[in-house]
Amino acid sequence: MRTLYFCHAAYVEHATPLGHPERPDRIRVVEQVLEQEGFQDLIREEAPLATLDQIARAHPRSFVELIQRAVPSEGMVRLDSDTVVSPGSFEAALRASGAACAAVDEVMTGKVDNAFSAHRPPGHHAEHMTAMGFCLFNHAAVAARHAQAAHGAERVAIMDFDVHHGNGTQDIFWSDPTVFYASTHQMPLYPGTGAISETGCGNICNAPLFAGADGVSFREAMSDKVIPALEAFRPDLVIISAGFDAHHRDPLAEVNLTEADFAWATRQLMEAADRSCKGRVVSLMEGGYDLIGLSRSVAAHVGALMGH
Repeated sequence: MRTLYFCHAAYVEHATPLGHPERPDRIRVVEQVLEQEGFQDLIREEAPLATLDQIARAHPRSFVELIQRAVPSEGMVRLDSDTVVSPGSFEAALRASGAACAAVDEVMTGKVDNAFSAHRPPGHHAEHMTAMGFCLFNHAAVAARHAQAAHGAERVAIMDFDVHHGNGTQDIFWSDPTVFYASTHQMPLYPGTGAISETGCGNICNAPLFAGADGVSFREAMSDKVIPALEAFRPDLVIISAGFDAHHRDPLAEVNLTEADFAWATRQLMEAADRSCKGRVVSLMEGGYDLIGLSRSVAAHVGALMGH
């Protein structure tokens, strides 16, 4: 498999307070693990800057400008109790969305089979007009809109296995039948959304997991609910919101997955994409706050993308 990997040094310049779980070391450990011998065949590119027009397909331009104005020239500013911006935050967020769009370009044109972007800040909590949950812009939503606008994709599927529900992605596409959103997540847990009854216009598939759930429950949710619904949607592209905080080591939740579970889920989504959209998969990193759990899970996920 030809797998493209995006990252950028700007991601470590998005500073957060001491002790904050969404910290620069997350990028450092991912970069380190993907330098190992088994990943030498990765195609590596630096994340480009998204244009404001690209982001404005998912968020109003006034919101983008509001975030830009909030970024300080020094120090840190809290947008809410969890979400912080520093002088490097706007560039980091622009490059995260830019990598998402560039990944779509490369996959949709057949230059690569799939792509993985390791970036921060993450994106799936960012709603249409609200930055929250460590997230400024919703990179998966930007990517989906880019696939539609730039490549004529009629239907895009987003599958989110972060342990926290992607309320932002659900919010942006709630009434849009051209984008399918599926999520496995612990419930109850932040941000409080993601009930089975939340179905949008028939395009939302929530499969919540209970605290203490393990790989068996996760695999059942994927096999029984998510994959059949995704395949029935017949997408032209599959986007993965790849959060790794459902790992058993993670401090922010109580789901007990292993890196083998993430590799299995990745292969299931790749096989579904093979059947529906010529294998086109773009993966965008979301959460994962234990550095060992994150690095091992990313290695398993990217290894699966590469066909290992």
